Amino acid sequence: QLQLVESGGGLVQSGGSLRLSCAASGSTLDHYGIGWFRQAPGKEREGVACISSSGGTPYYADSVKGRFTISRDNAKNTLYLQMNSSKPEDTAVYYCAGGDDKAMCGSHEYDVWGQGTQVTVSS
Repeated sequence: QLQLVESGGGLVQSGGSLRLSCAASGSTLDHYGIGWFRQAPGKEREGVACISSSGGTPYYADSVKGRFTISRDNAKNTLYLQMNSSKPEDTAVYYCAGGDDKAMCGSHEYDVWGQGTQVTVSS
């Protein structure tokens, strides 16, 4: 049974960088479609960046294209989200999720979720 634990959240100034990590256990990440989602107060959860089990071209939400990068380290069984040029509107709880091997950021495609890590971007 796949389990996911996020880390790396915190406070960063606008324009700064942060790297989130999602450590997997119980199974290997390359068997799953995996991704990062976020939810800000009063807003719906949105898919930020996702990759399928086979890799290939990742999906990025328009709001983060060119600023965020998703990557997977199979040797460490860990998923990352590199956040550059952060903006106050990036403030949210960030979750990693695993699901269908072809999943590409549709929330309903994911059935394993981490507990989330808070990211706050100050202006």
